[in-house]
This record gives sequence, C-alpha cells and structure tokens, in this order.
Amino acid sequence: MKKRYILLLFVLLFVLSFFISLGNGAVKITPKEIVKAILIKDNTVNRQVIWNVRLPRTIVAALVGICLSLSGAILQGVMRNSLAGPSIIGVSSGGGLAALIILIIFPEYYYLVPGGAFLGSLLATLFIYFLAWKEGVLPSRLILAGVAVSALLNAGINALMTFYPDRVAGVIGFMVGGLSATTWTQVKMLFPYAAIGVFLVLLLPTKLNVLMLGDEVATGLGLNVERTRFIFIILSSLLAGSAVSVVGLLGFVGLIVPHITRLFIGSDYRYLFPGAIFFGASMVMICDTLARVLFAPMEIPVGIIMSAFGAPFFLFLLRKKENI
Repeated sequence: MKKRYILLLFVLLFVLSFFISLGNGAVKITPKEIVKAILIKDNTVNRQVIWNVRLPRTIVAALVGICLSLSGAILQGVMRNSLAGPSIIGVSSGGGLAALIILIIFPEYYYLVPGGAFLGSLLATLFIYFLAWKEGVLPSRLILAGVAVSALLNAGINALMTFYPDRVAGVIGFMVGGLSATTWTQVKMLFPYAAIGVFLVLLLPTKLNVLMLGDEVATGLGLNVERTRFIFIILSSLLAGSAVSVVGLLGFVGLIVPHITRLFIGSDYRYLFPGAIFFGASMVMICDTLARVLFAPMEIPVGIIMSAFGAPFFLFLLRKKENI
C-alpha cells in the first residue's frame, strides 16, 4: 500500500512538472490559461505559444525522461549494479555516434536519425554482449565490456568532430543534450519507439525480479536466463537509442533516476518501472524548464542542467548509501 501512495506522489509530481514546463519561459502562462489554450481553439498568443512551442517540447522532454529512465532501470537490474546506465556502458554512445554520422556526413538524410540511433545502440549493445560472453554472460563482465566500448565509441565521436570542424557548430546541442527548436516532428519521430518500448517493458517486470535473484536461482525457477537478459538488453537499447535520436547525448538520467526511485519505492520492478516512468519524465521536464529560464533570454542545453544536478547528487547518494 505504501508503494502505491509513493507512485501516486510520482504521478502528482509528473502533472505538476508538466504544468510548470508549459507555463514558464519568455511568456509566463498560468495553469488556467494553459488549460484554456489547450482545449479552446482561438488565435490568442497563449495558444500559439503552447501548441507551437511548449507542448511539443514538453512532450518530448517527458518521453526522453521515460525512455532513458527505463533503459537505466533495465540495465541496473540485468547487471545487478546501480552504477550501470545507458550513458555509462556505451548504449547511448552507440546511438549518438550513429546519429552524428548521419547529421555530420549525410545531413540530407536527417530523417533517418531515429532509426540510425536505434541501430547504433543495438549494435553497440550486441558488441558489448559478444565481448562479455564466455560460456554465459556475467554482469561484471558486461559492465567492463561496456565501459571499454563506450570509450571506443566516444573516440569515434571525437574523431568526427576533428575531421569535420566546419559542421560541428550545428551539433553542439546534440553533444550535450538539448531540446531547443523541438517541434511536433520530433514528437512523431520519438513516440512510436517510446510507446513500443514502454509497452514491452511493462509486460516483463516479474521476469526481471526473478533475474535479480541471481542466475542459479532464476534458472532453478524455470527462467531462461540468457534469453531473458538478451531481451532486456535489446529493449534497453531501443529506449536509449530512440531518446538519443531526438535529444542527443543527455547523461545521468538513466543513471540517477532509477537509483533515486529505488530508494523511495524499493527494488520490485512491478513498482520500480512505473515509478521511473513518472519520476524520469518529471526530472527532464523540470531541468528543461530551468534551462530555459535560469539565464533568460539566453537558453542553455538541458544536458548542462542535468549534469550540474545529477553528478553531485548521485555522488552524495553513493557515499551516503554505500559508505565509500
């Protein structure tokens, strides 16, 4: 019962973050005016701002938070390590490298970025899985292989920026994670991937609970450990790749959101997945709002806010909970 109340609080936080994101910026709009602008068709400035600028950006921010949070929660469960995350073990870097190749070398095919980012994340994940395989896959080997592959992929990203310096300016926001100039086009690009990933993930929390018990216990309970782990890793790459395709290399969301959610709601994935969905969406929406208003009229990428908040807070939690 307590977990359900906490989930309800996460839902309320999500709704509050949604209205905060829609209401703040160069033009401040009250919650009443937001509802009116969404529901009533007219030609007011508020409706134009909400529908053409803030609503698509807020929806994308929420979807990105959901995708990265679920991806991180999956990886932390599969690897049984709270330090795992899509930006740490190379899943996001694979999607980022593939997206940057399209944006920098083949900009005329920009519409292929979502599919390319997913394919890049998937290939990076499969490569990590291959490197970690030795008569089965141990979570510790997955993390070590992931860190190595992440370093290799980041080298590829840096090489691209070195060889094409004249085109780097156009992808700076992508490198740090940004939501500026987000439109309904990005919503349409991201939503199908996010919807499929979330739907499939919410069907499988019990299997991840069993996997968390350890390979021997899970096998004894009738679970095909390797196949289940592989399915979850594929889902993680789908979610991370789809988010990267729109927002870029946004770090720390997939790392700290599942960790913080777990502190409040426990490690039962039947509750952890929904909690990560609402809390992750709320965090990205709030950070994006701060990115718009802190240094107004100048706007900074949301990735800077996320890193400034995420890194020290995660280290604080790490020291407090793990006594290092």
